[in-house]
Amino acid sequence: MDTDKPIIIGCDHAAFELKEKIKTYLMDRGYRVEDAGTKSDVSVNYVDFGKKVAAAVSKNEYSRGILLCGTGLGMSMVANRFAHVRAALCSDIFAAKMSRLHNDANILVLGGRVVGDILAFEIVQTWLDTEFEGGRHLERIQSIDI
Repeated sequence: MDTDKPIIIGCDHAAFELKEKIKTYLMDRGYRVEDAGTKSDVSVNYVDFGKKVAAAVSKNEYSRGILLCGTGLGMSMVANRFAHVRAALCSDIFAAKMSRLHNDANILVLGGRVVGDILAFEIVQTWLDTEFEGGRHLERIQSIDI
């Protein structure tokens, strides 16, 4: 992924700490990061932040986004309600790679209470580095949007 293009990132309180670490990881590698919140570990409604990130990606304001909550499940459900969003909940490197290679996932979702820092960094980097394969996979993706 081109580091000149900004990435939008958002989380709830349960994943605030991991979001901050991922944000630093990305900025240290030259990525521009837009933080959609939350800004602390005070309890919030994850839906609000999932909608911010998913709406921005859906409108093509950002080509990629990252969402985090305790398990990643809630954020996945919210994000995938938006047109043209393909949010992939990934807790391992292989899933991150395949979500890009075959599914052209444009939002990566992580569980802050599921993956540790080092694994999260590896998942994020793999997801950002993997290009969409296209071909037969493009037809399948096009058939998702109704």
